[in-house]
Amino acid sequence: MNLSKISKLHYIRLVYRGSLFLWALVLFLTRESFRQGTFEHCFDKYNWLFIAVWIVLFVEMVLRLIPTKFESMGCQKQFEKNFMPTAVSEPDLKKINNGVITSALCWIGLNGVIALLHSFGIIHDGALILVALFYSICDMICILFFCPFQSWMMKNRCCNSCRIYNWDFAMICTPLLLIWNSYTLSLSILSIIILARWEITVYRHPERFSRETNSAIICKNCQEKLCLHKKQLHALWKKGSRFGEISSFKKAD
Repeated sequence: MNLSKISKLHYIRLVYRGSLFLWALVLFLTRESFRQGTFEHCFDKYNWLFIAVWIVLFVEMVLRLIPTKFESMGCQKQFEKNFMPTAVSEPDLKKINNGVITSALCWIGLNGVIALLHSFGIIHDGALILVALFYSICDMICILFFCPFQSWMMKNRCCNSCRIYNWDFAMICTPLLLIWNSYTLSLSILSIIILARWEITVYRHPERFSRETNSAIICKNCQEKLCLHKKQLHALWKKGSRFGEISSFKKAD
């Protein structure tokens, strides 16, 4: 299977984010102090984990604020240098914003439940860290394998044209908003800055976010080929399923 440079970088992110999540999950399952304690108490005992999480997310977010070749066009389309105008000058705003409110409400509802569980003391700060790390893995899964926002709500063609691509860090940091600490607040504030800049750009320059007005995000100019990658994975999955069915029939015979 041929992978583009950006796809390889996404897999690298999936590996180190997944490693941090597994690290935290082991602590959550085996250490009551992590499962029941406040952030300050958890940090005192497991500061190496929280520092690693902070560095990873902070560096990734800082890079998201500048034009770079190491990020997907899905988030880089906001920058003027990546705008390639077409013959169409006015984007279809309704099409650009399709499913955005539904996506936002679903996210607010999900995290509202988590916030209630935390306020009633059913889950503690350690669980919120675990949820944030789980979201960071889901972010990569959405890019590389399957995205429910794309498939069920927004119906966008691919990640390049995704209207909410730069919501990812704000989504990852949503559980951290419930923890008032310099580490979590710095990540949350930076994620909100990224989100605010994205939304302001959408408002001021909607033409950068439409396939009809920006040829940088159409299939012909795509350098990532993530949709091709997903099709290859789907074909491998179908091939594996057929092989399993054939094996089952042979065993039955």
